[in-house]
Amino acid sequence: MSVGLQRLREDAHRVRQGALDKGEDPALVDEALALDARRRQQLGATDALRAERKGLSERIGKQLRKGGDPGSSEVVALRGRSSEIGRRIESAEAISADIQARLDDLLLRIPNPADPEVPVGGEEASVIVRTWGEPAAHAESGWTRRPHWEVADSLGIFDLAGGAKVAGSGFPVYRGAGAALQRALIDLFIGIHTREHGMTEIWPPAVVNAESARGTGQIPDKEDQMYVVTRDDLYLVPTAEVPVTNLHRDEILEGSRLPIRYVAYSPCFRREAGAAGSKTRGILRVHQFDKVEMVCFERPAESGQTLEWLTERAESCLQRLGLAYRVKLMATRDMGFVQAKKYDLEAWAPGVEDWLEVSSVSNFRDYQARRMDIRWRPTPTSKAEMVHTLNGSGLALARTVAAVLEVYQRPDGSLEVPEVLRPRLGDTLRPAL
Repeated sequence: MSVGLQRLREDAHRVRQGALDKGEDPALVDEALALDARRRQQLGATDALRAERKGLSERIGKQLRKGGDPGSSEVVALRGRSSEIGRRIESAEAISADIQARLDDLLLRIPNPADPEVPVGGEEASVIVRTWGEPAAHAESGWTRRPHWEVADSLGIFDLAGGAKVAGSGFPVYRGAGAALQRALIDLFIGIHTREHGMTEIWPPAVVNAESARGTGQIPDKEDQMYVVTRDDLYLVPTAEVPVTNLHRDEILEGSRLPIRYVAYSPCFRREAGAAGSKTRGILRVHQFDKVEMVCFERPAESGQTLEWLTERAESCLQRLGLAYRVKLMATRDMGFVQAKKYDLEAWAPGVEDWLEVSSVSNFRDYQARRMDIRWRPTPTSKAEMVHTLNGSGLALARTVAAVLEVYQRPDGSLEVPEVLRPRLGDTLRPAL
Protein backbone atom coordinates (compact mmCIF):
# COMPACT_ATOMS: atom_id res chain seq x y z
CA MET A 1 0.00 0.00 0.00
CA SER A 2 1.02 3.68 -0.33
CA VAL A 3 -1.27 6.19 1.34
CA GLY A 4 -2.06 3.66 4.08
CA LEU A 5 -5.47 2.31 5.02
CA GLN A 6 -5.56 4.11 8.34
CA ARG A 7 -4.92 7.46 6.68
CA LEU A 8 -7.45 6.64 3.99
CA ARG A 9 -10.14 5.93 6.58
CA GLU A 10 -9.35 8.86 8.85
CA ASP A 11 -8.49 11.53 6.27
CA ALA A 12 -10.33 10.46 3.12
CA HIS A 13 -11.26 14.05 2.24
CA ARG A 14 -7.62 15.19 2.09
CA VAL A 15 -6.52 12.12 0.15
CA ARG A 16 -9.39 12.67 -2.31
CA GLN A 17 -8.56 16.36 -2.67
CA GLY A 18 -4.87 15.47 -3.06
CA ALA A 19 -5.70 13.25 -6.03
CA LEU A 20 -7.85 15.99 -7.56
CA ASP A 21 -5.09 18.57 -7.07
CA LYS A 22 -2.66 16.34 -8.96
CA GLY A 23 -5.07 15.75 -11.83
CA GLU A 24 -5.70 12.13 -10.85
CA ASP A 25 -9.05 10.39 -10.46
CA PRO A 26 -10.42 11.01 -6.93
CA ALA A 27 -12.98 8.23 -7.47
CA LEU A 28 -10.17 5.76 -6.72
CA VAL A 29 -10.34 6.88 -3.09
CA ASP A 30 -14.04 6.02 -2.82
CA GLU A 31 -13.49 2.70 -4.58
CA ALA A 32 -10.72 1.87 -2.12
CA LEU A 33 -12.90 2.79 0.86
CA ALA A 34 -15.75 0.63 -0.47
CA LEU A 35 -13.39 -2.31 -1.00
CA ASP A 36 -11.94 -1.83 2.47
CA ALA A 37 -15.46 -1.98 3.96
CA ARG A 38 -16.21 -5.13 1.96
CA ARG A 39 -12.90 -6.66 3.04
CA ARG A 40 -13.64 -6.04 6.72
CA GLN A 41 -17.18 -7.37 6.34
CA GLN A 42 -15.86 -10.47 4.60
CA LEU A 43 -13.23 -11.01 7.29
CA GLY A 44 -15.92 -10.75 9.95
CA ALA A 45 -18.08 -13.34 8.21
CA THR A 46 -15.08 -15.65 7.79
CA ASP A 47 -14.18 -15.29 11.47
CA ALA A 48 -17.77 -16.20 12.39
CA LEU A 49 -17.53 -19.36 10.27
CA ARG A 50 -14.24 -20.29 11.92
CA ALA A 51 -15.80 -19.80 15.34
CA GLU A 52 -18.74 -22.00 14.36
CA ARG A 53 -16.42 -24.74 13.09
CA LYS A 54 -14.40 -24.53 16.30
CA GLY A 55 -17.60 -24.96 18.30
CA LEU A 56 -18.56 -28.01 16.26
CA SER A 57 -15.11 -29.54 16.80
CA GLU A 58 -15.49 -29.04 20.54
CA ARG A 59 -18.93 -30.70 20.51
CA ILE A 60 -17.57 -33.68 18.57
CA GLY A 61 -14.65 -34.02 20.97
CA LYS A 62 -16.98 -33.84 23.96
CA GLN A 63 -19.19 -36.59 22.54
CA LEU A 64 -16.21 -38.86 21.89
CA ARG A 65 -14.70 -38.26 25.34
CA LYS A 66 -18.00 -39.41 26.84
CA GLY A 67 -17.57 -42.71 25.03
CA GLY A 68 -19.92 -41.86 22.22
CA ASP A 69 -19.96 -43.89 19.04
CA PRO A 70 -17.89 -42.20 16.30
CA GLY A 71 -20.38 -43.58 13.81
CA SER A 72 -23.46 -42.31 15.60
CA SER A 73 -25.84 -40.17 13.64
CA GLU A 74 -25.18 -37.15 15.87
CA VAL A 75 -21.38 -37.29 15.45
CA VAL A 76 -21.70 -37.94 11.70
CA ALA A 77 -24.06 -34.96 11.38
CA LEU A 78 -21.68 -32.72 13.32
CA ARG A 79 -18.74 -33.78 11.16
CA GLY A 80 -20.75 -33.22 8.01
CA ARG A 81 -21.67 -29.74 9.18
CA SER A 82 -18.01 -29.05 10.05
CA SER A 83 -16.88 -30.14 6.57
CA GLU A 84 -19.49 -27.94 4.93
CA ILE A 85 -18.34 -24.95 6.96
CA GLY A 86 -14.72 -25.75 6.02
CA ARG A 87 -15.66 -25.48 2.34
CA ARG A 88 -17.44 -22.18 3.01
CA ILE A 89 -14.34 -20.89 4.81
CA GLU A 90 -12.14 -21.79 1.82
CA SER A 91 -14.53 -19.95 -0.49
CA ALA A 92 -14.67 -16.95 1.85
CA GLU A 93 -10.87 -16.81 2.10
CA ALA A 94 -10.59 -16.84 -1.70
CA ILE A 95 -13.05 -13.95 -1.89
CA SER A 96 -11.11 -12.07 0.79
CA ALA A 97 -7.83 -12.61 -1.08
CA ASP A 98 -9.39 -11.29 -4.29
CA ILE A 99 -10.74 -8.21 -2.51
CA GLN A 100 -7.36 -7.62 -0.84
CA ALA A 101 -5.53 -7.87 -4.18
CA ARG A 102 -7.90 -5.36 -5.77
CA LEU A 103 -7.56 -3.04 -2.78
CA ASP A 104 -3.75 -3.25 -2.85
CA ASP A 105 -3.78 -2.36 -6.55
CA LEU A 106 -6.06 0.62 -5.94
CA LEU A 107 -3.86 1.91 -3.12
CA LEU A 108 -0.87 1.87 -5.49
CA ARG A 109 -2.82 4.11 -7.91
CA ILE A 110 -3.80 6.80 -5.39
CA PRO A 111 -1.21 9.62 -5.52
CA ASN A 112 0.66 11.06 -2.57
CA PRO A 113 -1.17 14.23 -1.45
CA ALA A 114 0.97 17.34 -1.77
CA ASP A 115 2.08 19.28 1.29
CA PRO A 116 -0.25 22.18 2.20
CA GLU A 117 2.24 24.86 1.09
CA VAL A 118 2.55 23.43 -2.45
CA PRO A 119 0.71 25.65 -5.00
CA VAL A 120 -2.28 24.01 -6.67
CA GLY A 121 -2.32 23.92 -10.47
CA GLY A 122 -0.17 23.13 -13.48
CA GLU A 123 3.16 24.48 -14.70
CA GLU A 124 1.89 28.05 -14.64
CA ALA A 125 1.27 27.79 -10.89
CA SER A 126 4.83 26.75 -10.01
CA VAL A 127 6.76 29.43 -8.09
CA ILE A 128 10.35 30.67 -8.46
CA VAL A 129 11.62 30.83 -4.86
CA ARG A 130 15.15 32.14 -5.53
CA THR A 131 17.78 32.67 -8.20
CA TRP A 132 21.59 32.64 -8.21
CA GLY A 133 24.05 34.23 -10.62
CA GLU A 134 23.62 36.50 -13.61
CA PRO A 135 22.24 34.76 -16.73
CA ALA A 136 24.65 35.16 -19.65
CA ALA A 137 23.32 37.12 -22.61
CA HIS A 138 22.46 35.39 -25.86
CA ALA A 139 24.28 38.02 -27.91
CA GLU A 140 27.02 40.35 -26.72
CA SER A 141 30.02 42.31 -28.01
CA GLY A 142 29.30 41.56 -31.63
CA TRP A 143 28.85 37.79 -31.36
CA THR A 144 25.94 35.47 -30.75
CA ARG A 145 26.10 32.35 -28.61
CA ARG A 146 25.41 29.13 -30.44
CA PRO A 147 23.27 26.25 -29.14
CA HIS A 148 25.22 23.48 -27.45
CA TRP A 149 24.93 21.02 -30.34
CA GLU A 150 26.72 23.46 -32.65
CA VAL A 151 29.42 24.07 -30.05
CA ALA A 152 29.84 20.32 -29.55
CA ASP A 153 30.00 19.75 -33.30
CA SER A 154 32.81 22.27 -33.76
CA LEU A 155 34.67 20.75 -30.80
CA GLY A 156 34.10 17.21 -32.08
CA ILE A 157 32.85 15.97 -28.69
CA PHE A 158 29.40 14.55 -29.61
CA ASP A 159 28.62 11.75 -32.00
CA LEU A 160 24.83 11.78 -32.13
CA ALA A 161 24.77 10.04 -35.50
CA GLY A 162 26.96 7.24 -34.16
CA GLY A 163 24.68 6.78 -31.17
CA ALA A 164 21.65 6.61 -33.48
CA LYS A 165 23.46 4.01 -35.60
CA VAL A 166 24.25 1.64 -32.74
CA ALA A 167 21.17 2.14 -30.55
CA GLY A 168 18.71 4.63 -32.03
CA SER A 169 17.83 8.28 -31.71
CA GLY A 170 18.24 9.65 -28.21
CA PHE A 171 21.30 7.58 -27.27
CA PRO A 172 24.23 10.04 -27.55
CA VAL A 173 27.87 9.10 -27.85
CA TYR A 174 30.45 11.38 -26.23
CA ARG A 175 33.81 11.44 -27.96
CA GLY A 176 37.26 12.55 -26.80
CA ALA A 177 37.01 15.61 -24.59
CA GLY A 178 33.24 15.08 -24.44
CA ALA A 179 33.73 11.73 -22.73
CA ALA A 180 36.35 13.29 -20.44
CA LEU A 181 33.89 16.07 -19.56
CA GLN A 182 31.29 13.47 -18.57
CA ARG A 183 33.73 11.64 -16.31
CA ALA A 184 35.04 14.88 -14.81
CA LEU A 185 31.53 16.06 -13.89
CA ILE A 186 30.59 12.72 -12.34
CA ASP A 187 33.81 12.67 -10.31
CA LEU A 188 33.32 16.30 -9.26
CA PHE A 189 29.76 15.75 -8.03
CA ILE A 190 30.51 12.48 -6.24
CA GLY A 191 33.52 14.08 -4.55
CA ILE A 192 31.53 17.10 -3.36
CA HIS A 193 28.74 14.95 -1.92
CA THR A 194 30.99 12.42 -0.21
CA ARG A 195 33.83 14.59 1.09
CA GLU A 196 31.90 17.79 1.86
CA HIS A 197 28.33 16.62 2.45
CA GLY A 198 29.06 13.37 4.30
CA MET A 199 27.18 11.04 1.95
CA THR A 200 28.07 7.38 1.47
CA GLU A 201 28.74 6.45 -2.14
CA ILE A 202 26.78 3.59 -3.67
CA TRP A 203 27.47 1.97 -7.03
CA PRO A 204 24.08 0.35 -7.81
CA PRO A 205 22.90 -2.12 -10.45
CA ALA A 206 21.64 -0.67 -13.73
CA VAL A 207 18.59 -2.96 -13.64
CA VAL A 208 15.91 -3.55 -11.01
CA ASN A 209 13.13 -6.07 -10.53
CA ALA A 210 9.41 -5.25 -10.62
CA GLU A 211 9.14 -5.12 -6.83
CA SER A 212 11.82 -2.43 -6.68
CA ALA A 213 10.17 -0.36 -9.42
CA ARG A 214 6.84 -0.69 -7.62
CA GLY A 215 8.40 0.34 -4.33
CA THR A 216 9.56 3.78 -5.48
CA GLY A 217 6.42 4.39 -7.54
CA GLN A 218 7.63 3.88 -11.10
CA ILE A 219 5.09 1.04 -11.33
CA PRO A 220 2.28 1.47 -12.11
CA ASP A 221 2.53 5.26 -12.64
CA LYS A 222 5.48 5.41 -15.07
CA GLU A 223 5.76 1.82 -16.28
CA ASP A 224 5.31 2.86 -19.92
CA GLN A 225 8.36 5.14 -19.64
CA MET A 226 10.69 2.33 -18.53
CA TYR A 227 12.79 0.02 -20.68
CA VAL A 228 11.98 -3.61 -19.93
CA VAL A 229 14.31 -6.59 -20.15
CA THR A 230 11.39 -8.89 -20.92
CA ARG A 231 13.21 -12.22 -20.83
CA ASP A 232 14.29 -11.69 -17.24
CA ASP A 233 11.44 -9.45 -16.02
CA LEU A 234 13.84 -6.62 -15.18
CA TYR A 235 13.77 -2.87 -15.81
CA LEU A 236 16.62 -0.55 -16.80
CA VAL A 237 16.89 2.07 -14.07
CA PRO A 238 15.30 5.46 -14.83
CA THR A 239 17.34 6.89 -11.95
CA ALA A 240 19.57 5.58 -9.16
CA GLU A 241 16.75 6.48 -6.76
CA VAL A 242 15.10 3.14 -7.55
CA PRO A 243 17.89 0.68 -6.62
CA VAL A 244 19.33 2.81 -3.81
CA THR A 245 16.04 3.43 -1.98
CA ASN A 246 15.19 -0.27 -2.26
CA LEU A 247 18.40 -1.23 -0.45
CA HIS A 248 16.43 -0.91 2.81
CA ARG A 249 13.16 -2.47 1.62
CA ASP A 250 11.53 -4.63 4.33
CA GLU A 251 13.92 -3.36 7.00
CA ILE A 252 13.53 -1.70 10.39
CA LEU A 253 16.21 0.95 10.87
CA GLU A 254 17.42 1.87 14.32
CA GLY A 255 16.99 5.55 15.12
CA SER A 256 20.70 5.90 15.82
CA ARG A 257 21.39 5.22 12.12
CA LEU A 258 19.25 8.12 10.87
CA PRO A 259 19.68 10.14 8.83
CA ILE A 260 21.11 7.80 6.18
CA ARG A 261 22.51 9.76 3.24
CA TYR A 262 23.63 8.07 0.04
CA VAL A 263 24.96 9.34 -3.26
CA ALA A 264 25.14 7.21 -6.40
CA TYR A 265 26.07 7.57 -10.04
CA SER A 266 24.13 5.61 -12.62
CA PRO A 267 23.25 5.70 -16.28
CA CYS A 268 19.53 6.46 -16.58
CA PHE A 269 17.15 5.09 -19.21
CA ARG A 270 13.78 6.59 -20.15
CA ARG A 271 11.65 5.72 -23.14
CA GLU A 272 9.97 9.11 -23.35
CA ALA A 273 12.35 11.61 -24.91
CA GLY A 274 9.90 14.18 -26.31
CA ALA A 275 8.80 15.30 -29.73
CA ALA A 276 10.96 17.03 -32.30
CA GLY A 277 11.79 20.72 -31.86
CA SER A 278 14.39 23.14 -30.57
CA LYS A 279 13.73 22.12 -26.95
CA THR A 280 14.63 18.51 -27.72
CA ARG A 281 17.63 19.02 -30.02
CA GLY A 282 21.14 17.94 -29.12
CA ILE A 283 21.11 16.34 -25.66
CA LEU A 284 18.18 18.23 -24.12
CA ARG A 285 15.87 15.20 -24.14
CA VAL A 286 17.47 11.80 -24.58
CA HIS A 287 16.69 8.16 -23.79
CA GLN A 288 19.98 7.59 -21.94
CA PHE A 289 21.82 10.06 -19.74
CA ASP A 290 24.12 10.08 -16.72
CA LYS A 291 23.11 11.33 -13.30
CA VAL A 292 24.44 11.59 -9.77
CA GLU A 293 21.59 10.97 -7.32
CA MET A 294 21.28 11.79 -3.62
CA VAL A 295 18.99 9.58 -1.48
CA CYS A 296 18.07 10.17 2.16
CA PHE A 297 16.23 8.17 4.84
CA GLU A 298 15.08 10.56 7.54
CA ARG A 299 13.11 10.90 10.77
CA PRO A 300 9.61 12.19 9.92
CA ALA A 301 10.02 15.34 12.04
CA GLU A 302 13.19 16.25 10.14
CA SER A 303 12.24 15.50 6.52
CA GLY A 304 11.01 19.01 5.72
CA GLN A 305 14.32 20.49 6.84
CA THR A 306 16.23 17.76 4.99
CA LEU A 307 14.46 18.66 1.74
CA GLU A 308 15.87 22.19 2.02
CA TRP A 309 19.31 20.80 2.90
CA LEU A 310 19.30 18.47 -0.12
CA THR A 311 18.26 21.30 -2.42
CA GLU A 312 21.14 23.42 -1.18
CA ARG A 313 23.53 20.51 -1.79
CA ALA A 314 22.43 20.35 -5.43
CA GLU A 315 22.76 24.13 -5.69
CA SER A 316 26.34 23.93 -4.47
CA CYS A 317 27.27 21.89 -7.55
CA LEU A 318 25.82 24.54 -9.88
CA GLN A 319 27.61 27.28 -7.97
CA ARG A 320 30.95 25.45 -8.31
CA LEU A 321 30.39 25.37 -12.06
CA GLY A 322 29.46 29.05 -12.14
CA LEU A 323 26.10 28.39 -13.78
CA ALA A 324 23.26 30.82 -13.14
CA TYR A 325 20.17 28.99 -11.95
CA ARG A 326 16.75 29.31 -10.37
CA VAL A 327 14.94 27.17 -7.81
CA LYS A 328 11.30 26.44 -8.57
CA LEU A 329 8.69 25.09 -6.15
CA MET A 330 6.62 22.77 -8.31
CA ALA A 331 2.83 23.00 -8.35
CA THR A 332 0.66 19.96 -7.69
CA ARG A 333 0.09 18.93 -11.31
CA ASP A 334 3.70 19.60 -12.26
CA MET A 335 5.43 17.71 -9.45
CA GLY A 336 4.71 14.02 -10.00
CA PHE A 337 2.57 11.21 -8.63
CA VAL A 338 4.64 10.20 -5.60
CA GLN A 339 6.12 13.49 -4.36
CA ALA A 340 4.72 15.45 -1.42
CA LYS A 341 6.90 18.47 -2.21
CA LYS A 342 9.39 19.04 -5.01
CA TYR A 343 11.89 21.65 -6.12
CA ASP A 344 13.33 21.85 -9.63
CA LEU A 345 16.69 23.51 -10.26
CA GLU A 346 17.00 25.06 -13.71
CA ALA A 347 20.29 26.29 -15.18
CA TRP A 348 20.32 29.10 -17.72
CA ALA A 349 21.45 28.07 -21.23
CA PRO A 350 22.04 31.25 -23.28
CA GLY A 351 22.49 29.47 -26.61
CA VAL A 352 18.91 28.21 -26.65
CA GLU A 353 17.73 31.05 -24.38
CA ASP A 354 16.00 28.71 -21.96
CA TRP A 355 16.13 27.42 -18.40
CA LEU A 356 17.11 23.74 -18.37
CA GLU A 357 16.06 21.41 -15.57
CA VAL A 358 19.24 19.89 -14.15
CA SER A 359 17.92 18.67 -10.80
CA SER A 360 14.71 17.66 -9.07
CA VAL A 361 14.70 17.36 -5.28
CA SER A 362 11.73 15.65 -3.63
CA ASN A 363 10.28 14.72 -0.26
CA PHE A 364 8.05 11.64 -0.43
CA ARG A 365 7.34 11.61 3.31
CA ASP A 366 6.17 8.04 4.19
CA TYR A 367 4.62 7.28 0.77
CA GLN A 368 7.51 5.23 -0.64
CA ALA A 369 8.31 3.73 2.75
CA ARG A 370 4.82 2.23 2.94
CA ARG A 371 5.24 0.65 -0.47
CA MET A 372 8.60 -0.82 0.58
CA ASP A 373 7.84 -1.37 4.27
CA ILE A 374 10.84 0.65 5.48
CA ARG A 375 10.43 1.51 9.15
CA TRP A 376 12.50 2.91 11.99
CA ARG A 377 12.58 2.72 15.78
CA PRO A 378 13.15 5.97 17.69
CA THR A 379 14.54 3.88 20.59
CA PRO A 380 15.40 0.17 20.90
CA THR A 381 12.13 -0.45 22.80
CA SER A 382 9.91 1.77 20.64
CA LYS A 383 7.25 0.58 18.23
CA ALA A 384 8.49 0.71 14.65
CA GLU A 385 7.01 3.43 12.43
CA MET A 386 7.43 4.53 8.83
CA VAL A 387 10.57 6.39 7.85
CA HIS A 388 10.55 9.31 5.40
CA THR A 389 12.44 9.11 2.10
CA LEU A 390 13.86 11.91 -0.02
CA ASN A 391 16.04 12.20 -3.09
CA GLY A 392 17.50 14.71 -5.49
CA SER A 393 19.68 14.97 -8.56
CA GLY A 394 23.09 16.23 -7.78
CA LEU A 395 23.23 16.71 -10.81
CA ALA A 396 21.81 15.30 -14.07
CA LEU A 397 24.57 15.50 -16.64
CA ALA A 398 23.02 15.84 -20.07
CA ARG A 399 21.49 19.28 -19.53
CA THR A 400 24.31 20.36 -17.22
CA VAL A 401 26.72 19.66 -20.09
CA ALA A 402 24.49 21.62 -22.47
CA ALA A 403 24.50 24.61 -20.11
CA VAL A 404 28.29 24.46 -19.67
CA LEU A 405 28.83 24.41 -23.44
CA GLU A 406 26.54 27.38 -24.01
CA VAL A 407 27.80 29.50 -21.11
CA TYR A 408 31.55 28.88 -21.54
CA GLN A 409 31.84 29.03 -25.34
CA ARG A 410 34.12 31.72 -26.78
CA PRO A 411 33.76 33.77 -29.98
CA ASP A 412 36.70 31.91 -31.58
CA GLY A 413 34.87 28.56 -31.22
CA SER A 414 36.88 27.29 -28.25
CA LEU A 415 35.44 26.42 -24.85
CA GLU A 416 36.71 27.93 -21.63
CA VAL A 417 36.75 25.11 -19.08
CA PRO A 418 35.01 25.99 -15.77
CA GLU A 419 37.69 26.64 -13.16
CA VAL A 420 36.61 23.75 -10.93
CA LEU A 421 37.18 21.29 -13.81
CA ARG A 422 40.54 22.59 -15.00
CA PRO A 423 42.64 20.17 -12.91
CA ARG A 424 40.89 17.37 -14.82
CA LEU A 425 40.49 18.89 -18.29
CA GLY A 426 42.92 21.77 -18.68
CA ASP A 427 42.02 25.39 -19.34
CA THR A 428 40.55 25.25 -22.85
CA LEU A 429 38.89 22.90 -25.30
CA ARG A 430 39.57 23.87 -28.93
CA PRO A 431 37.71 23.06 -32.14
CA ALA A 432 38.51 19.78 -33.83
CA LEU A 433 40.78 20.09 -36.88
